[in-house]
Amino acid sequence: MKIAEIREILQKDDVPEEVLQEIFSDSRKGVQNLVQAYMKRLEKLSREKLRVESMYEVESSFYKKGMNLIAGIDEVGRGPLAGPVTVAAVILKPHWFAAGLNDSKKVTPVHREELSKKIHEEAVDISIYSLPPEEIDAVNIYEATMMAMYQAVKNLKVQPDAVIVDAMPLHFPFPTVSMIHGDARSASVAAASIVAKVYRDHLMDEYDREYPGYGFAKNKGYGTAEHIHALEELGVTPIHRRSFEPVKSMVLGRY
Repeated sequence: MKIAEIREILQKDDVPEEVLQEIFSDSRKGVQNLVQAYMKRLEKLSREKLRVESMYEVESSFYKKGMNLIAGIDEVGRGPLAGPVTVAAVILKPHWFAAGLNDSKKVTPVHREELSKKIHEEAVDISIYSLPPEEIDAVNIYEATMMAMYQAVKNLKVQPDAVIVDAMPLHFPFPTVSMIHGDARSASVAAASIVAKVYRDHLMDEYDREYPGYGFAKNKGYGTAEHIHALEELGVTPIHRRSFEPVKSMVLGRY
């Protein structure tokens, strides 16, 4: 085989054993370099599979009891001055693997998009629910987040056997585990954090086009210096949270 052909073959994950044996026995230096790179990639992938599998510790405790429909719940958008708080509930297949699965804050934007697409394609079920600023202002961000979490689970088409939620003390008529830093410790919660983050980021991109000048596509509604300056120059928009400072003082004329 030509070296270019071998390179293409070794980029695949499912190379037949007999083909690998033929390639490994090829003494050409260029081929041996490709073999070394291939082995390093396999070693890295093996480590990644072990890391992701370690995030199924809580899920596995349910799997052992025959409970396979485990919903992970996470939110994004509790801190911004503008836009909704968004919650995702995701039920993964047992021990589902995707390289890079992690807390959404630890994943690059490009990889988040790829992971979100893969989760949407392969998850057992997904529900996404957002509460707008006026509903956040009507209660408070903590209560609004809890309301959105309950609604996200309610909107699942498949009823879960159990729920794992990132930090919030929720109560359902089935086993519920609240985990501090759940988005980094549970595969299901990590998947929910990625789905919620990508969904809300897309919403803020749309708001950036609707309300130009605030930098929503970049700051996602958080109170950056650019955002605060835009508030001072352009005023408060319908998607700003009027119970959050400094928006609250601006609305009341005290800023």
